Amino acid sequence: MSRPPGALPPQLPPAAAAGTLRRVARFLARALPLCRAHTVEFYTRGLWDRLVAPRPAAVLEALRAAGPLALRRPLGEASAAAAALWDDDMFSNVFCENSKKLINVHLFALAAKYYSLSNVGVCTPLEDVLVALRGDNQGTAGIKTDEFMNNKKSHEVQVMSELVDNMANYCGIKQVIDIGSGKGYLSSFLSMQYNLKVYGIDSSNTNTNGAHERNRKLKKHWRAYQSRGRANLKSQRLEKANDRPVESEIKCKAINEKPLNNDSSLQNQDQVTIQDLVPSCGFTEIATSETSRQTEVDLVARTQSDESKLSEEVLAILNILPADAVEVFSSSQCNCGELCEEEKVQRKMASLKAKASKSSESNLYFPLTSCITAETELGDIITDLEDCVMVGLHTCGDLAANTLRIFTAKPEIKAVCSVGCCYHLLSEQFENQEDCPEEAWGFPMCQYLKDMGWCCGRNARMSACLALERVAVGQMLPTESLFYRAVLQVIIEEIYGVTKSDRHVGKTFSKSASFVDYVRKSLKKLELDDSKLPDSCIMDYYEKYKHRMNELEAFNMLKVVLAPCIEVLILLDRLCYLKEQDNIAWSGLVKLFDPVKSPRCYAVIALKKQSCF
Repeated sequence: MSRPPGALPPQLPPAAAAGTLRRVARFLARALPLCRAHTVEFYTRGLWDRLVAPRPAAVLEALRAAGPLALRRPLGEASAAAAALWDDDMFSNVFCENSKKLINVHLFALAAKYYSLSNVGVCTPLEDVLVALRGDNQGTAGIKTDEFMNNKKSHEVQVMSELVDNMANYCGIKQVIDIGSGKGYLSSFLSMQYNLKVYGIDSSNTNTNGAHERNRKLKKHWRAYQSRGRANLKSQRLEKANDRPVESEIKCKAINEKPLNNDSSLQNQDQVTIQDLVPSCGFTEIATSETSRQTEVDLVARTQSDESKLSEEVLAILNILPADAVEVFSSSQCNCGELCEEEKVQRKMASLKAKASKSSESNLYFPLTSCITAETELGDIITDLEDCVMVGLHTCGDLAANTLRIFTAKPEIKAVCSVGCCYHLLSEQFENQEDCPEEAWGFPMCQYLKDMGWCCGRNARMSACLALERVAVGQMLPTESLFYRAVLQVIIEEIYGVTKSDRHVGKTFSKSASFVDYVRKSLKKLELDDSKLPDSCIMDYYEKYKHRMNELEAFNMLKVVLAPCIEVLILLDRLCYLKEQDNIAWSGLVKLFDPVKSPRCYAVIALKKQSCF
């Protein structure tokens, strides 16, 4: 049953969101030249002398004092001082009005901190959202995912799936559409853990096939669990048998794990028969005395009690497996003429599994392959489309923007939770000054930035992907590889006269033993003749620029410090777009993930008005 509006946390008013966006845009208009420059051209374009006035050592010292490590903390007492920066007259203290160079690194770092999402005051705490959505309902006990997902993906899926489940419950719906579902980690978990009917749509057949590979990993996870349970059960039986002397011999044999229906097994090798899932024990009576019979009865009773306890754990795992992961064992296939104990257990488990299946018929996950655009008609892809929640976990480039456009346009979609990534792949309306007003561009989305003709540029959007929090905890930028590439560009332009190329060097650095080796391998990739370039000439270039490596290091640290501000601009653009729509009841930015584990950690969340339900 849907909750009446008003139970959700207070949301940022449209005017406040627009005002923050304007202030961020004003700051970035001055600062963005630092990020619009490509590191490859650092020496060939003389970027340090053109854009930065202080010495590299002074920049690095200032950033260490007020930069990445300090930027991880809220402004606190510094906020009042920082607020003075936002008058246009004060920008001259950060950038030179004439040369446009950065002149005050400390104020620059303070401004970047002020305009990060943790300080601009536009985010809604995740816990507030969950409490409002959940109400009096208790959360579902989580299933550990770290045995079949890496730590990053496990963290993301656990957090986002809980939020999506609460959004679905709040709206009173059971269908979820996962846009850009990839290998189906989020989709399958939403289906298995929360009993939601999920359609995972991805443009890559490879990723769709990967969703099935994930199911294989789940089955592997289960088999290991089942083996441990069987071993523990056997150990318990032996202990109990040794504790009590008996006059007869009780022989325990394991059920044959080989599938009885070989033809069916060959047709679907991915399925697991119930024998693989349920450890059972058959008993053969050797002695016929009353004592031995009573002993056997007691032992069987105890064993069945143990089996019953394990069965509860079995069902917990069965309920998270995909629908095609388990093949229910048919007792009619048993060769025994009468109901032996092992068959009773099997029938009991089959019955329990059938009941579990009936109680969770909507527990389905359908991976689909389709390219999603703003004009996509979901009804053409999903034949049983109904009221649903649309989600996207790290949807790439324009897909995040199109997810929001589809949400606002399609009446069936009642809520959206979108975490974007790959900002460098966004299409920009004003990047190449193309006159295509009808095109659904990835950026900008909101009317204010459209009216301003705002453009970030690809290099700046690439910088927005930099992970400040990771740098702050010691995961430094690969300065040496960036230095190699920048010096290589000097060689390419001065020796070969090439300024642009469609070819790329790629990950040559990690495969190179030295700078000379790097240059030669790179030239081959670029299809340039390296025979006319002796080793001594290559090393001359290295020695010429070696002492300027600290310039490159300091320059890239400036880009890292500015990166969160560019991300704020992109995310606020999306939020303001939602707040321009008439059918949205609530919208906000919510920090979902630990930014060290998952740097793209902010979600755009929205729910439609009740009248749209």
